[in-house]
Amino acid sequence: MPRNPSTGVYSKPAGTTPSVGQVIDPVPWNALTTDLGNEITNSLPRDGSAPMVAPLKAASGTVSAPGVGFASVPQTGLYLKGGGLLGFTQNGVDVAFDHAMVYAAKSADYTAVASDDAAVHRFTAVATVTLTAAATLGANWHYTVIADGADVTIDANGAETIDGAATLVVPNGYSVFIICSGAAFFTNKVLTRLLAKAETTAVGSFIDGVLLSNNSGSPTTHVDFAAGSVRSGSSFVSNAASITKRINGTWAVGTGNGGLDTGSVGASATYFAYALRKDDDLSFDVVFSTSATIGGVNTTLLTGYTIVKQIGVVLTDATSLIRLFVMYPRDEYTFVTPVKDAVGVSISTTSNLTTLTVPNGVKSKAKLRFEFTSSATTNAALLSDPAQGILAAGIGDDGGNIGTIQVASGFAIGSQEIWTNTSRQIRRVAGASGSLWVWTDGFHFPCGRNA
Repeated sequence: MPRNPSTGVYSKPAGTTPSVGQVIDPVPWNALTTDLGNEITNSLPRDGSAPMVAPLKAASGTVSAPGVGFASVPQTGLYLKGGGLLGFTQNGVDVAFDHAMVYAAKSADYTAVASDDAAVHRFTAVATVTLTAAATLGANWHYTVIADGADVTIDANGAETIDGAATLVVPNGYSVFIICSGAAFFTNKVLTRLLAKAETTAVGSFIDGVLLSNNSGSPTTHVDFAAGSVRSGSSFVSNAASITKRINGTWAVGTGNGGLDTGSVGASATYFAYALRKDDDLSFDVVFSTSATIGGVNTTLLTGYTIVKQIGVVLTDATSLIRLFVMYPRDEYTFVTPVKDAVGVSISTTSNLTTLTVPNGVKSKAKLRFEFTSSATTNAALLSDPAQGILAAGIGDDGGNIGTIQVASGFAIGSQEIWTNTSRQIRRVAGASGSLWVWTDGFHFPCGRNA
């Protein structure tokens, strides 16, 4: 074949360059015409009427002069990059194309590496995704995580960050698109906007779940908070699993750690529990405070957190240990051991206040049982909400709620749920002098649970 297959240069067969007067030998001339016919057949028609029958070998080209270009726009086309990579150029400017997307399901912790560029990983269980160093992954590396079964934590390498934070939590049912700059990681903010959407458009205040209970292992120092959701106005936080906070230590992030906003645990004290939301990843935590209002909570230790709502209360006894309790739906608490708040206290026609073991600084509805004795017959006693003012006991006045003694020095019993004032007190009065015993079984402290 006279055409060089490597260079494409055609060379005539020998004996096909005659001189004047020379008799032409038909053998080489017939070979020449046969070669010319073959080469014309093997040439690609300019009108595109015939296809290639072997690979087309183009020049390597450059970004400004591609190996395959266009007559009208010679700087647009294909060229060969370094490392055997195909390049695309438009008007002399390189055009980048993404890798093919690769999907995989995961059910355990995973380390994302350079080959996961453009990958989509769906996690079906609790997992932590550790990112390889940003410098190793390089600029433009990108990765998608879908949380489909449990929360997934994205953990940047070393001191590197994701959107400025060390970690990012992808709640169950959400996904996130992560981009590497070569030095740090960023998201497209869609996750943040989705999580914020419910807050900015919702109103109202409620608590769904998050019931309090004494921890089974350390019931007098640790409190468990069940899974659930909390909203106050436009602020919302949710926890998928229960967490534990201890009352005998200052606050530190995470389950099992201290919960006090400041100071140390006190005797016969009231500690209000507040739901916290971490600003960067919207995760849930709890802080205890003696303040009955959010405004009074000491926030020194709570940098980066928003106090969402008060969610419950625990009381300590005279030895600074948590009183054992059972919490029921609709914010109802019952002490495991009833508290005897009055023992033979004098009661008479003069109205006085009795202090109970209920939350301090707020009004609550005490769950009470009481017993009354008097040397006077047909005598009754009346326990009441201080907000009603000073009442008088007796059938001719404001009645009674501890029965009517028919025999001198006899006993009468009763029970009732009565609202207190903010100093934990109710009023007591009788139709005649006597003695009073009061047992506090628990209380209702409304925080916003409807079930």
